[in-house]
Amino acid sequence: MELKEYMQILRKRFWIIIAFVAVACIGAGVKNYFLTVPIYEANAKLIVNQAYNAQGVPSLDISSIQTNIKVINSYIEIIKSSAILDKVAATYPDLGMNGNELGQSLRVTTANESQVMSLTATGLSSEKAAKTVNAVAKVFKSQIPLIMKVDNVTILSEAKPTDSSGPINVNPVMNILISFFVGLLLSIGFIFLLEYLDDTLKTEDELEKELGIPALAVISRIRKEDARFSKQTTTSQKQVGDGQYATVNQ
Repeated sequence: MELKEYMQILRKRFWIIIAFVAVACIGAGVKNYFLTVPIYEANAKLIVNQAYNAQGVPSLDISSIQTNIKVINSYIEIIKSSAILDKVAATYPDLGMNGNELGQSLRVTTANESQVMSLTATGLSSEKAAKTVNAVAKVFKSQIPLIMKVDNVTILSEAKPTDSSGPINVNPVMNILISFFVGLLLSIGFIFLLEYLDDTLKTEDELEKELGIPALAVISRIRKEDARFSKQTTTSQKQVGDGQYATVNQ
């Protein structure tokens, strides 16, 4: 099948493409503007960089830095444990969340060979997200000396509600654009599927290509209106002709 034939197939059922794309774009717009609950996120940073010797004097060297980096993986697990999150829920009841809900809204990451941990919390507003992540950071910092017997966590930066740029799950332009291309691809695939399943012959070219012989005649489809008009015209001509013929024979 040549490219020209592909284009003819698409042109013949172009309305399907329009319908698929319109439904996909309208659906994406409705979902983004009316059905999606906006989610905000806020970030805070902790740094593991302080250690004390036996006399209580701060000490910092290469070995302690390497130790801090290695214990960060343990700190990530601790900060997501019920020992911390249940404490956050009890200390900040105004958050309206229990330990499990806090764990679902919290994400803790760290870069390789870095002493900095990034805490990210999500919420239905930027204020609640910021308050949640700051609460977790403060409780974690206060509980680490009790759990690990070492005070080496410092809050590097707290989240501010004004830092939120907007919902993280609402991007109408991008979602509608993606829906446009998805609808376009689905419509094209559907058109070629219909063409593949359609085994009827509709043109002389298709008939000649299928049978390998030329077409001698074509029977056109006649609409009911055309057939009715043709019948009326024929009847009228017969009545006039009969009258003329009778006059001549007389």
